[in-house]
Amino acid sequence: MLSSALPSSPSPDFHYFPFENSSKKLQQMVPDICVTTRRAWKSQMIREQEAAGSQAHLSPPTPVSAETSPEADEPAHFAQIAGPSKRPRILSVALEPTSCPPKSKKRATMSASSSRTQSRQRSETLDIESIYRSSRSRSTSTFPPADPLHHRQLWITEDGSPGENFVSAASVVTILSRSYKTYFKNLDDSSDTSFEAESYPATELEYPNSNACETYYILAPKDPDHYNPIMCLEQSLYTIFECYLTPAQQALFGTLPTDFLQDVDNTPPSSPLTQLSGDSENSSPVKFPSYDPRGMNHLRLLQRSIRRRDGPLFLSTMQNINQLLRALKYPPLPLDPFAPSPSNVLIEAIKGWPSSEIPNRVLMRIIDETYQRSVGPHALKLNRYEAFSSEVYGELMPSFTSDIIAATRLHKDSLFMDLGCGVGNVLVQASLETCCRSYGIEVMPTPAEVGREQLRQMKKRCRMWGLSMGEVELEEGDMLTSRRVTELLPQADVVLVNNKVFQQSLNEALRPRFLDLKEGAIVVSLKPFVSSLNARVTERNVDDISAIFDVFERPYRSGSVSWGSGGGSYYLHRVDREGYAVIKQQFENQRARSARASRR
Repeated sequence: MLSSALPSSPSPDFHYFPFENSSKKLQQMVPDICVTTRRAWKSQMIREQEAAGSQAHLSPPTPVSAETSPEADEPAHFAQIAGPSKRPRILSVALEPTSCPPKSKKRATMSASSSRTQSRQRSETLDIESIYRSSRSRSTSTFPPADPLHHRQLWITEDGSPGENFVSAASVVTILSRSYKTYFKNLDDSSDTSFEAESYPATELEYPNSNACETYYILAPKDPDHYNPIMCLEQSLYTIFECYLTPAQQALFGTLPTDFLQDVDNTPPSSPLTQLSGDSENSSPVKFPSYDPRGMNHLRLLQRSIRRRDGPLFLSTMQNINQLLRALKYPPLPLDPFAPSPSNVLIEAIKGWPSSEIPNRVLMRIIDETYQRSVGPHALKLNRYEAFSSEVYGELMPSFTSDIIAATRLHKDSLFMDLGCGVGNVLVQASLETCCRSYGIEVMPTPAEVGREQLRQMKKRCRMWGLSMGEVELEEGDMLTSRRVTELLPQADVVLVNNKVFQQSLNEALRPRFLDLKEGAIVVSLKPFVSSLNARVTERNVDDISAIFDVFERPYRSGSVSWGSGGGSYYLHRVDREGYAVIKQQFENQRARSARASRR
């Protein structure tokens, strides 16, 4: 019977209530249920009543007392009505004669009609679950439960040197030198020209990994929307301070304002020098340079120098901060020549991050650094495309990408594909955030070239921060004709298609390619690949390509995409061939029964 469709326990996405006196409740809770659904529901109850009445050996059912309240006694039967989804759903429920609504008697008098009418009623009431099966609803917001966690190793053991062809902050300012102006000055010497834009005043920042250091030209952009190297340096330093240092180590650098750092114990330890290298009893004290940095609030001095535009103070403070970072990165060798060499304290901090996940601040900092240096200088070239075509360039913001990664549950063993990947923003973020294997293809030469450069720089950045990332493959070509796409699609776990501006012909050409996806694979898109979002699987569309999908609509927040400031929806298409096979078999059984009934 259809009673197997009833869940054993209530779900937070649904409302439950007893069927007794439920006609008015149904009218109130689901006023927009289609007539076909309501008629089929009533026909099902009639059929159950007639079947129960034909069994004479059964005792008459005991009517439910009016004094019985649902709160006092647990009801025997429940209806399940969709809560948050846009279109209400009704699941098939097996009912006892005791809970038949009053109107069922009126419908029961129609059972003495002609054989053709009886055949039509039979065909309408058979296999109701196949037509109204909730899991085939295209507007459901319920997603399958999460898989077990797939832990990954975040840190790397290799050297952090960026190597050749490294695009530093100083390189970006050099390329766009006409867009920058002088910011700092010598407050004690007005004749000092070393901070003029033509002199390219510079400083360095030590990154967490060994031999990882970057040069910054401390100039200001003429356009406030352009890359600001001083702000970038400040944000990277604060990220290292917050995520790579213990409270004891943070006390040596100073304090941050509350808008940068919250809930940090800034109380200096009783002996900070003995805690710099960790809590191990055998760790030796770190020897500091000749100057004594203890008791100086370096971060406050840095902010004061920026606010006052005091160049000499800024440079001297950065020098002190870098010396403290080097003391952590390169601890002194132990006196015992046979003792193991001490490790980089900043890299050891990665091993203590909770849940083996990269902190969001570190993740976004690496993404921003890479984008600002490898993609930002090419912004004008990326805007050269044919308007109102499938080649219009648009990007998903990092926060939106993180939402997609969480919704699809990407992990280190997943294969992620981006069809029309642009400059590869989503690919590199997914590989860094989850260490998954990623593949992307882009047909336009300029974004594809910039994407390859971004991938090279992302690998260097990850080494500098001491973090691992998954393998990424970028291809320049047509997604419809690429052999590599054909080869990888059957292995893919998640496929992203930013089809917001795709022409209908391209979307239609992509649909047959999804037949190669494996069971459980997910297609993420900005437009659905089904003909109607609220459609259900019926005899008319059961053979459509998109019938293998369960579609889930999700909202995205304002500012999640580059082409508009408002929010919207994106769609998760989950391949469910097993459910589709059951649905199709039930339709075939229904057709066979209808054919036999019509011949009687």
